[in-house]
Amino acid sequence: MSASSTQPLAMLMADARWLAHRYDPGHDAFQFLQVSRARHADVPFLTDEYIAQGVEPIVVRREDAVRAAPPSAPVHFIFHSAYCCSTLLAAAFDRPGIAMGLKEPVLLNDIVGWRHRGAKGPEAARALDHGLRLLARPFTAGEAVVVKPSNLINPLIPGIMALRPTARALLLHAPLDAYLTSIARKGMWGRLWVRDLFGKLLREGMVNLGIAPSDYLGLTDIQVAALGWLAQQAQFQALTGQLGERVLTLNSEILIARSTESLTALTRHFDIALSDADIAAIVAGPIFGRDSKTGADFGQGQRERAAQDGKTLHAEEVEKVGEWAGLIARNNGIVMDLPRPLRG
Repeated sequence: MSASSTQPLAMLMADARWLAHRYDPGHDAFQFLQVSRARHADVPFLTDEYIAQGVEPIVVRREDAVRAAPPSAPVHFIFHSAYCCSTLLAAAFDRPGIAMGLKEPVLLNDIVGWRHRGAKGPEAARALDHGLRLLARPFTAGEAVVVKPSNLINPLIPGIMALRPTARALLLHAPLDAYLTSIARKGMWGRLWVRDLFGKLLREGMVNLGIAPSDYLGLTDIQVAALGWLAQQAQFQALTGQLGERVLTLNSEILIARSTESLTALTRHFDIALSDADIAAIVAGPIFGRDSKTGADFGQGQRERAAQDGKTLHAEEVEKVGEWAGLIARNNGIVMDLPRPLRG
């Protein structure tokens, strides 16, 4: 349906419950879905699976939507290389009157897909700029917006940060062995996912690790996962030099082990006014005590036991691939511990 059939466009654009959900390049239009703040908190991702079932979007031409949009809120980013508690961290910024975290808005994925189908650079950049503006519409005045995209948009990080020169970013990653264990634990679907990711990284020209393309089909799934991790780690390493103080990095195991200190340092980096009491409430509350994907509660030590059980079950494969990947990293100057670490 069109905006005119429901309510005046300016009112719709001023209401953050109308999430800019998809971008349709064929019609040069954005699709908006009504998503309450409570629904944001309930779902792990802002994807069709969770928020679009049985709901008809409002479609607005790109130029009309941007023309009617209010001024952008301050916006910052959590970029990540997957399976590293990024969803948990984005959820921590749901603090009415202070900040809102957006978990993997799909319109950014739409722009990546359009690029892969041959979109011209200036057209994609314009859609990206306008999409970011429409995402940075706060629920209440004075809130910052923290966007955690899918890691499929990592090739766009330089463009995103250039379009938003006042934005700051966190580059979040899991240690290699923890990442490989997560993939192995997820079975067939995890292994299919890393191969799909690897194909997209290849298409973006991000895999330059000294391995002949003809050798890729001979690699195991966990080797493919390791190469994808290395490619993203190399990108993050380069970004710390290119963007300087605008980016900090964080290892997910440090985030879990030192949650209060990590969140304190990140709010300082983003210049978001969370008090010590706010941070203590977040860390002690349900966000850090449940699985951010399924919503299931973690018992005392359950997260750590699950990770250790996975390492034990897949130890031989993960250890051998880890040694192989470590050699590739050394040959390519890729560090396992990223520069510019977040410090509490």
